[in-house]
Formats: sequence, structure tokens, C-alpha cells
Amino acid sequence: MNEETFDIVVPAPSLPQVRVAILGTGKMGGILLQAFLKNNLLGADQLFATVHHPERAQALSAQFGIEVTTNNLTAAQQADVVVLGVKPVQVPALMEEIKPALSPSTLVISIAASVKTRSIEDAAGHDLAVIRAMPNTPATLAAGMTALCAGRFVSSEQMAIAQKIFQTVGRSVVVDEKHMDAVTGLSGSGPAFIYIIIEALAEAGVNVGLPRDVATLLAAQTTLGSARMVLETGYHPALLKDAVTTPAGCTVDGILELEEGGLRVTLIKAVKRATLRAKELASG
Repeated sequence: MNEETFDIVVPAPSLPQVRVAILGTGKMGGILLQAFLKNNLLGADQLFATVHHPERAQALSAQFGIEVTTNNLTAAQQADVVVLGVKPVQVPALMEEIKPALSPSTLVISIAASVKTRSIEDAAGHDLAVIRAMPNTPATLAAGMTALCAGRFVSSEQMAIAQKIFQTVGRSVVVDEKHMDAVTGLSGSGPAFIYIIIEALAEAGVNVGLPRDVATLLAAQTTLGSARMVLETGYHPALLKDAVTTPAGCTVDGILELEEGGLRVTLIKAVKRATLRAKELASG
């Protein structure tokens, strides 16, 4: 009997004609690389990355099967989309370094917090398409939230590419650049605020007699489930809260304590303060 052979069909990447270079592949850059390949957005031959040290370049190249170098200009010259993954203070020097590789058809996406699109456009010296992105750390688990804003020369097709890129690590939303500092204060800093809330709920559970591991699981899963209720039902949080709050029940007593303790106002102040700091960083 002849053995049957089967060809393994590998689907084509979702963006087969786009080459992407991530310059300064730190934590978020590594998350994006992994997501691109896992979700078959891009093939390994469409991806390029840079890091500061040759040893790190070799390790990343072996891990992802892509070309990784320490030469930002070389990587940028091979790409249609250039992602700036360096720290904000390093952006001016990086732009000067890769300037010869940037043409009017190049799309630059910056994930450097508080760096305005206009400053990157000016550094290029011509009509460069620049998109500013603000992802957050839950992107690690493909549960991130990324806000995108367009510079003066971005086309709708280029924005669509950016949305596809960041939808591999969660959800994305397009906003005006004037709102990006507020995005930083809410979704950028927000995970830290939520972690404090989860920690406090778990501590409360321990205080009323629960084992710590059980209390942490209850607090974290309750937070996750509540967030999904908001996202997937489309109902206003106040309406969902009212559905839990029965007359003369346990929940309403707890809510009264939260209001008396100023939790609502404190969270609002935290977002406002983080937003103000983002504005300060953006203005230099």
C-alpha cells in the first residue's frame, strides 16, 4: 500500500506586501514581533529589527527567525513601515541616523510616549507619514489597548495598516493627537491603577478570612469578568452596577463605603495627574 503524503499549506501573511522594521526592540518591540508572527500578519522575511548589542541581536534573530542587527539605517532602508521603539529622549538621534532611509512613501510609527508627530515630521525634513501610538502593557497577553493618532501626511490606507499592526496585541482606537496625553493618563497608566484595586480587593478578602491565593483569584477574575461585561454588552458601567445592587443588599452597603472613602474622586484625580505629567513630558 502506498503511503499518502499531504502538503502542509501555510496561509499567506495578512499584509504580504509590507516590510516592517522595529528600531529599538525592547519589551514592547518584542511583544509586537511575536504577535506579528503568531497571528500571521507578516512573514519572517518581511520583518527586521534592531537592538543595541550584537549578542542581543543574535539571540533575537535565533528566537524569531528574522534579521536582527545593530544598524538602524540598514534596517530602515529595507522597510516600508518603520516602528520607533526607543525611549523618547532617543528619538531625535534615531531620526537623524535613519533620515537618509525615509522617503515620502515610508510610514513611521512611534511608540515613544509624549513625542509629537510634528517633531518627527520636522526631523525628517519632508512630508513624512507619522503615526503616534500609545499601547499598554496588557499587550503582552494580546489584551492591550492602543490609541493611534495621525500626523499631517498619513493616508487612510496607512492608518489601516497601523490598526492591523496593533490589533494583533489587543484593541485599537483612533483619536486626535490633542487627546494622546489623556490616553497616556488613562490607558497607559491605567493598568497600574487597576493592579492597586485588585491588590486592595484581595487584601480585603484576606481580612475577612479568605486564603490569599483564593482572594487574589477572586479579585482578578472578578475584575476581568466585569471588564468583559462592559466591552461585550455595550452597557454603561452604571447600568451594570445597578444590576448587581439589589435594594437593602450587601453591595449597596459596600458602594456607600467606596463613595465615603472617595474612591471615585481619587481615581479621577489619578488619571488627571498622570495626564498632566504626560503634558509636561511632551512640552519638554
